[in-house]
Amino acid sequence: MPDTPPRRVRVTSPRTGAARVQQVPAAREIDAQTALGEVYMSSLLRSQLRLALLALAALVVVVGGIPLLFWLAPGLSAVEVLAVPLPWLLLAFAVYPFLFAVGWLYVRAAERNERAFTDVLDRP
Repeated sequence: MPDTPPRRVRVTSPRTGAARVQQVPAAREIDAQTALGEVYMSSLLRSQLRLALLALAALVVVVGGIPLLFWLAPGLSAVEVLAVPLPWLLLAFAVYPFLFAVGWLYVRAAERNERAFTDVLDRP
């Protein structure tokens, strides 16, 4: 048998020479009040503010527009529906379902914004 060199054995370690990148959860960034956490929070606040201003604008246009409509078209003030003047009917009864709808849509959209925000935080 010819003289064979000894078989080589590779020794490995679970630790590598390069440092591993540690992923920091976004929630920890917010808790630590880092610059990245500040970006996350400001994006949530901006989206919620945009939504609130949109709801406010809808309310101002519709609720503020009713008296403006009757001021611009005074003939509508004389219209009666079931012996109730139209301005009273609109301001006393028709506004509340609209307010309810705007509030309901606002809450749904705000929850959607918050859900998207928590999805970003929960990403690995």
